[in-house]
Amino acid sequence: MTDLYQSQRAMRNMRRAAMQRGVIAVLDIGTSKIACLILRFDGPERFRETDGVGSMAGQSSFRVIGAATTRSRGVRFGEIHTMQETERAIRTAVQAAQKMAQVRVDHVIATFGGARPRSYGLAGEIDLGGVPVNEQDVASVLAACDVPDFGHEREVLHAQPVNFALDHRSGLGDPRGQIGNRLACDMHVVTVEAAAVQNILHCIKRCDLELAGLASSAYVSGISSLVEDEQELGAACIDLGGGATGLSIFMKKHMIYADSVRLGGDHVTSDIAKGLQVPVTTAERIKTFYGGVVATGMDDREMIEIGGDSGDWEKDRRTVSRAELIGIMRPRVEEILEEVRARLDVAGFEHLPSQQIVLTGGCSQIPGLDGLAARILGQQVRLGRPLRVQGLPQAATGAAFASAVGLCLFAAHPQDEWWDFDIPSGRLPARSLKRAFRWFRDNW
Repeated sequence: MTDLYQSQRAMRNMRRAAMQRGVIAVLDIGTSKIACLILRFDGPERFRETDGVGSMAGQSSFRVIGAATTRSRGVRFGEIHTMQETERAIRTAVQAAQKMAQVRVDHVIATFGGARPRSYGLAGEIDLGGVPVNEQDVASVLAACDVPDFGHEREVLHAQPVNFALDHRSGLGDPRGQIGNRLACDMHVVTVEAAAVQNILHCIKRCDLELAGLASSAYVSGISSLVEDEQELGAACIDLGGGATGLSIFMKKHMIYADSVRLGGDHVTSDIAKGLQVPVTTAERIKTFYGGVVATGMDDREMIEIGGDSGDWEKDRRTVSRAELIGIMRPRVEEILEEVRARLDVAGFEHLPSQQIVLTGGCSQIPGLDGLAARILGQQVRLGRPLRVQGLPQAATGAAFASAVGLCLFAAHPQDEWWDFDIPSGRLPARSLKRAFRWFRDNW
């Protein structure tokens, strides 16, 4: 925990220095694509005359000056599977984005899905003695949270204070400057598999880049796809990616739960390839142009020419009905949504005052998916697109780029996390001592 605390603090300082210099890159390492956006931080005033656009929801402190995407290689289930392939794909995307921006970048902020995230809710409290809350008091109450034993194989990716209580007043976003006697805090911690994080760190270093931050794909997709009211009242963002489906729940503008399902759009493509006995590239094309999950009477008569270049004329001229294609795709999509439903039930999503569900990610573009999701997940389902960001190319404004755009917003306006505060050095051993004392008291 101490080593991670120091490395995250170092990454935050590195990000702050890169933003002061004016340029930083964000990297979305996905199973189906790797996207790189280069951001320039020079305030909104410079581009107002050329764009004719004023401040947009406070996201005008930066502008996208370079964007590139390439087919992902060496990534499975949102995790790096073949290091050399992934390194080559990252270099391709970063170099293309640098060429468009005509600037060289040394620091990147990365996001990834998968890695089996787990959520924990921690609580801590301290005595104040009737004095105003300062920065050190916030650090002390965060350090007082009783951290469970995550295991050696897992690392903390996010540790965010989501609620403060001062005496009898709860629901405070920031207690600094207020006077009270007792300060309590609720903190949300997301842990992921350490091996997946180490692989990404090593891969980015092999690309001659410095990592200035890491974020969960489910978290940044929620930042970009949920509107302000949904983040405030309670909503779930489901990021249907290629190899994994990320799930995040927001409440009071904070993420309070994160999880992932190791199924995605690539599994639908694989089912089509096996069912129709065609190459994966052909199956992807068929899914994109003709796919769907709701069959109508017309679909029996609508024939799809499979095509191919195997050399066998009969095989290359085969046709299937769209209804047959839907019959292959629908069971897998239903399986993904049923898994998401199970995760939402575990999180207690039905107890939130607003139960809005937002679907985003490339796989959410399948026609009819919102109607099917409404029957499986609940009535309040909508398709989400990422917020508009200045300078973003039209090709990168779709739902498939929700995590990349969310990472831009995360870079520009990071939420306070545990490592943003100077945690007292003596607090980490004190927690284990407190736990040992409680065990001694309960067992003797």
